[in-house]
Amino acid sequence: MRLFNVLFSPANEIFEKVASQGLLANMIIYLTKVYHMTTATGANVLLIWYALSNFMPIFGASLSDSYFGRFGVIALGSFISLAGMLLLWLSAALPGARPANCDDSSGNCNSATSSQLALLFSSFALISIGAGGIRPCSLTFGADQLERKDDPQNERKLQSYFNFYYACVATSIIVAVTVIVYVQDLRDLMLDLAFR
Repeated sequence: MRLFNVLFSPANEIFEKVASQGLLANMIIYLTKVYHMTTATGANVLLIWYALSNFMPIFGASLSDSYFGRFGVIALGSFISLAGMLLLWLSAALPGARPANCDDSSGNCNSATSSQLALLFSSFALISIGAGGIRPCSLTFGADQLERKDDPQNERKLQSYFNFYYACVATSIIVAVTVIVYVQDLRDLMLDLAFR
């Protein structure tokens, strides 16, 4: 059971990183083309989202230490992050949840309504809150499973675990900003060719 817990921690962090970093890389295109934002406005939205995602782990760590424990915060963060991803997917999938396409003949683009922006920003907020639960607790939760005070190899095992964990996180970010972005761009190209 401990091996599952040790592998669960990096795996959970990997999925969170691939999802959030993969979204962040192409989101400016989505905001400018679908939500008709200016590049500056879209960049500001993404910077606020990124800052919030990096600030929320402070609250997640506090909740973990004071109230729910590491596993509880990881579970809650994973669920909230999934809810944010589903909400973001719904905002892209449902035609009424995003602005109408631009009129090619007149060049007129409708701005997003306040409810459409609220749905989009709520999904960003939920993803950030979820990341705040996952990021501060996963590493220490996995390390707790390995720590044995009476084992003379304890320090070496923990160092190996930390190396493995950070290698997994770095690899997941590389996959997110290369493979995921490539797949998203390829899918968009195929959709463009299919509907011409």
